[in-house]
Amino acid sequence: MLVTMELHQEGHRTGRSGWLRAAVLGADDGLVSTAALVVGLVASGAARIAIVTAAVAALVAGSLAMSIGEYVSVSTQADTEKADRLREAAELEGDPDQELLELQHIYESRGLSSELAATVAEVLHRNGALEAHLRDELGHAEETRARPLQAALVSAMSFAVGATLPLIVVVVAPTSVRIPFVAISTVLAMCLLGAVGAQLGGAPPLRGALRVGIGGTLALLVTYGVGLVLGASV
Repeated sequence: MLVTMELHQEGHRTGRSGWLRAAVLGADDGLVSTAALVVGLVASGAARIAIVTAAVAALVAGSLAMSIGEYVSVSTQADTEKADRLREAAELEGDPDQELLELQHIYESRGLSSELAATVAEVLHRNGALEAHLRDELGHAEETRARPLQAALVSAMSFAVGATLPLIVVVVAPTSVRIPFVAISTVLAMCLLGAVGAQLGGAPPLRGALRVGIGGTLALLVTYGVGLVLGASV
């Protein structure tokens, strides 16, 4: 009787690490920096048109800055990965026997017997030596490969989304309640963002919400104080 078995499909979160980090960081920066700017300007007594203009400028400039920063940073990582790949390929071409022995020692250090480690190393060398070394010697994997363009686009879009909330609130909120409206909506959004990011990354949502919410609240308090001081002295 022939028995067929279906492969168990596992949904790991490692493949999300690149874009998820960029998305959470971008949205958090957009939300906190723009809301803090708005709160500081409101506290200083600035006119609505000045506040809205500054918020729009912060959204545009911040999105571009995040995009460029992420692209440069992740490109550096991609260049390093490429350099490692070229170096490993040159070593395999120059001294394949030594590289085979190196791979065998790696498997032995992970608990395989010498005989089994040698067999595994030989099989992998015949069926993709470079990929085996990149994976098992250097820890490179396709799921975690640096993707500069993806990081840049995700950062720019997420920053704009985060910055849009305080901008909308300051436009629609009555003058007398701008600060509490901006502060409350921002803190709630930051807590939600932290919880969602933690959930996607496999961490406890409450811890993620508190981590982002407390940090963002401190930023709002500081800029509110700066706005009060400057508004009273200028």
